[in-house]
Amino acid sequence: MTNIPDNIKQEIKGLVKDLNYHCYRYHVIDSPVISDQDYDRMYRRLSDLEEQNALILPGSPTQRVGAAPLDKFDKIKHRSPMLSLGNAFSHDEVRDFDQRIKRFLKSDEAVEYTVEPKYDGLAIELSYKNGVLHKASTRGDGAVGEDVTRNIRTIKTVPLKIEGDFIPEEIDIRGEVYMDLKEFEALNRGREEQGEPAFANPRNAAAGSIRQLDSSITSGRKLHLACYGAGYYEGIEFKSQLDFIGWLKEAHFPVPDNIKHSDRIEKIIDAIRKIEEKRDDFSFEVDGAVLKVNNFALQNELGIKTREPRWATAYKFAAHQGVTKVNDIVASVGRIGTITPVAFLAPVEIGGVTVSRSTLHNWDEIERKDIRIGDTVVVERAGDVIPHVIAVVKDKRTGSEIYFPPPAECPVCGAAVEKEENEVAFRCIGLDCAAQVQERIKHYSSRAAMDIEGLGEKNVELLYSKKLVGHFSDIYKLKKEDLLELPRFAEKSAQNLIAAIEKSKTTTLSRFLYSLGIIHVGEYAAKLLARNFEGVENLFHIEHERIVSIKHMGEKIACSVERFFNDTENLQALTTLKSLGLHISNPDYESSEAGVRLFEELTFVVTGTMPKPRKEVESLIESMGGHSSGSVSKKTDYLVLGESPGSKFKKAQTLGINIISYEDLLKMIESEGPF
Repeated sequence: MTNIPDNIKQEIKGLVKDLNYHCYRYHVIDSPVISDQDYDRMYRRLSDLEEQNALILPGSPTQRVGAAPLDKFDKIKHRSPMLSLGNAFSHDEVRDFDQRIKRFLKSDEAVEYTVEPKYDGLAIELSYKNGVLHKASTRGDGAVGEDVTRNIRTIKTVPLKIEGDFIPEEIDIRGEVYMDLKEFEALNRGREEQGEPAFANPRNAAAGSIRQLDSSITSGRKLHLACYGAGYYEGIEFKSQLDFIGWLKEAHFPVPDNIKHSDRIEKIIDAIRKIEEKRDDFSFEVDGAVLKVNNFALQNELGIKTREPRWATAYKFAAHQGVTKVNDIVASVGRIGTITPVAFLAPVEIGGVTVSRSTLHNWDEIERKDIRIGDTVVVERAGDVIPHVIAVVKDKRTGSEIYFPPPAECPVCGAAVEKEENEVAFRCIGLDCAAQVQERIKHYSSRAAMDIEGLGEKNVELLYSKKLVGHFSDIYKLKKEDLLELPRFAEKSAQNLIAAIEKSKTTTLSRFLYSLGIIHVGEYAAKLLARNFEGVENLFHIEHERIVSIKHMGEKIACSVERFFNDTENLQALTTLKSLGLHISNPDYESSEAGVRLFEELTFVVTGTMPKPRKEVESLIESMGGHSSGSVSKKTDYLVLGESPGSKFKKAQTLGINIISYEDLLKMIESEGPF
């Protein structure tokens, strides 16, 4: 650090401070003062300076990245126990709580309380030393928790460094990690489409995200934090809960919404009532309200009883539940063919909303809960989350209930259905499925596939609504006259689209295979297939053993390819496409022998700015038989390093991976083998 010029040190320090401030404004108080582009520019400048000078300051925002997966979590002992709270289920029980406090203090004087929404998430302790995040742990059994520091670092609302004038030598801050309801819904939709089990509720989603051994998974999920309590601390004093919350705000920690306080218990009850009335207005799951004695000296005097503090309690709201009947169960086909069972219910009002349908997620859930048509069920609705059936009231069964079996074929198009081993979702594999057609057309036209410029989402929806396309083969039947009759199209735009469609007729086998949207076949798998099969006809009626014999091809891909190319309707659709004038070349097959000799079984990661577009560099590697990956791991053989590489460079250094330049890569090819 001594050789780094002072102006560079000051610039790095200033960027860290400014970026953390802007991160706080954007993620915590939702009041940004700079554009995303300006933030990205500052972030890139900091990343470049850190790499060039080997200087990373404590609290740098560049450290909010996932690291290599752990084998297990280490244990951390809490310096002050993380206690659970007692519960109150009525306003009278809140009044009883107030009376117990006064009896214990042997005083009739009014006690001031704070009240705040009870976040339904995962309790976390953040430990700071000299203002820098040192460790983060789960509650565990209250005495010992799990070390989840690397995962917590990925959450944007967690300060990596305490800001402000009063920075304690050490402090343990307690809070709740949670997930917003809309983000929870989006996560579950994605999991179901990929055949993964849905999370039961936002709390489980947050807990599951924090307890990932691979922190890159955590970083990909949108988690939030609300801080509400202090454990051990040294070098600072707080007089009350409100004093502590005020300090948290000044130090840029996120705190609970709508904290109220009063020394009159009826006002506290009124505050609880208002939180309950607006519980559906919160963006996150709220399952109650927390009452705390405000004065810290009184908290210390009250102490704890067994595993609960005497000075706090949780008022629990009643769940938004209703009892109704399952009138029918229908299989619904999603945008990529995932088939989901949906229950149609006798309408029931839950939390002020009339509920008449509920997703059942998948057939494993139906089996586990034993849900049948005609059953009386308990349905729960939490905030804006889609209602779900949580239990069957089996005492209400009459014997007339009907079991709803998994689909034997697609309920929309009648095509074959697949369910892979160790997955929960059934999928339709039909190319002509009406439920999937728009998404298939969009994928077929995308840049990495057939690259039909002008055939984006809006135009696909327009053409489909006007019944001009019902399958991606219909793209090649479009005429300029058809387009000119539609809104959004004039002479030039219509001509441009027709020209782009005509241009796409000349393509490569790898692009064409990727464009078909075969489950599990991405760009790399399509490239591998192209290397091993001269034309698409060579894949017709293929057996999965032939696919598995190809390097880097696993069982999932092989089974999916086999099913696709043994489906009669799919083969007919491919024949139709060829008859419409597609010319499919295969340069990958022609160069496959040389490629296998050079980079066979080697994995490369390309990072930073290259002399050529990254896709071209990755294609070059793959043409030589190598595998181009998007992330660095222990399995990576070479990192191809360009300018401004970012975190992948640091991770590769940590793992001891071979680091080469683009010029080194070309030399490897010229010398016909790796160094």
